[in-house]
Amino acid sequence: VDWPWDAKPFYIYRVGDYTESFDLMYNSIELASGGTREYRYTELRRGIIDKDLNIESFTYHIRYYKYGMPPHAGFGLGLDRLIQILTGAENIREVVLYPRDPERLIP
Repeated sequence: VDWPWDAKPFYIYRVGDYTESFDLMYNSIELASGGTREYRYTELRRGIIDKDLNIESFTYHIRYYKYGMPPHAGFGLGLDRLIQILTGAENIREVVLYPRDPERLIP
């Protein structure tokens, strides 16, 4: 919990230099990542700019925040990583249906 803002995406709620976020770890494997999302339009724009991202690339996403967004949160579960742990697979490529690498980018 309380990850530094520099280590998280622009849409995670910032509290000073830290964020309201978490990573669920098993040994050294990240199973899930989540946190409170930024819901204030001006702060969301500032986060995009502070991360040196092109604000124009996010116009479609952030336009709805102008009208107000309720506080919200979310998380993402690494299902492939969970299956790797449950099956005891040594490499995540063993549990991914279509693993990708520089030699294979299309299933």
